[in-house]
Amino acid sequence: MRVFPYRTLAGEVTFRVTAVRQDRTDLETSVFSSQERVVALHQVERSDWESSRLSITATLPEKELSSGPWSDVTVMAVLTEKSTNSRTTTLLERESTGSSTWAGQLRFWRSAYRSQAELAVIVVATVDGVRGRVVGRSDDNWLVDLTARTPVRRQELQVEEVDFRDGPHEWLRPYKDAPWMIETSGDIPTVHLNTGFEGIAELLNSNGSSMEKAVRDMLAAQIATDVWTAVFHSAVSDLEVDAEGNPQWPGGWRDAVLRGMLSDVLPEQSGADALREIHARRSESSGWNELQPRINYAATRRAKVARHLGTAVRVLETSQKGSKA
Repeated sequence: MRVFPYRTLAGEVTFRVTAVRQDRTDLETSVFSSQERVVALHQVERSDWESSRLSITATLPEKELSSGPWSDVTVMAVLTEKSTNSRTTTLLERESTGSSTWAGQLRFWRSAYRSQAELAVIVVATVDGVRGRVVGRSDDNWLVDLTARTPVRRQELQVEEVDFRDGPHEWLRPYKDAPWMIETSGDIPTVHLNTGFEGIAELLNSNGSSMEKAVRDMLAAQIATDVWTAVFHSAVSDLEVDAEGNPQWPGGWRDAVLRGMLSDVLPEQSGADALREIHARRSESSGWNELQPRINYAATRRAKVARHLGTAVRVLETSQKGSKA
């Protein structure tokens, strides 16, 4: 959790990508989507490109910015990828005096990035005599996908089949008897399926009898329940707060998780009120334990456990009637 002991922008910081240039070639607008907030760069013109340049336009709350307790305002576009620990920044310039629009170009090298990077805009200023303080940032960030051919957001969950005992991830080895583990520290949540746990990968990939399908779907629903529970707790534990202590929507997949599940966890409250309530309960440990059944309910609902369980029961009943006949 990050606490800002100074005033930050309450207004929105938004931005969009307006053009993409790859090496010396201006790409078609079809490689990026403002609706999806994705730039897709996989083999657009050629597979051996060296660098790309993104044209970016940001809009800031100018009235608040001009009257706030800050000076030396700087606006930066930042491209980061957690898996490679790569970070590229560029300054955006105000289009004209008093304008709320800032623009610039960010150039990054292909060799520094591997798959998916997040593009954000950050506002930095001098506050209370301290330079370089972050006073605002964008919420709806873009995804720069080096492995996608079309600018569409993929499902924000990755499934990896790996042997926990002898696989490449040393941190999984103490859990060699577990059928699966969920990791939420990366760019996207990852479900690690233990291929050393006999039959689990085969069952999840099976498409046999109705009984096998029912068991497969029940197993998938259980994994999905664990995933929803893990990502919700991860999202809540990683909230940032402003100077007044109000939690901020986190952006990315954590934002989607919270907005989706809070309606079931705290259905009587609005989204903003529910965010403040869940943050207060977790921070103060008051009422947090009482919320666990609601969190579990929200997770099982999204995993469609009731539907898959009902299907499994009906298939089992049909199978038993058939065997008696």
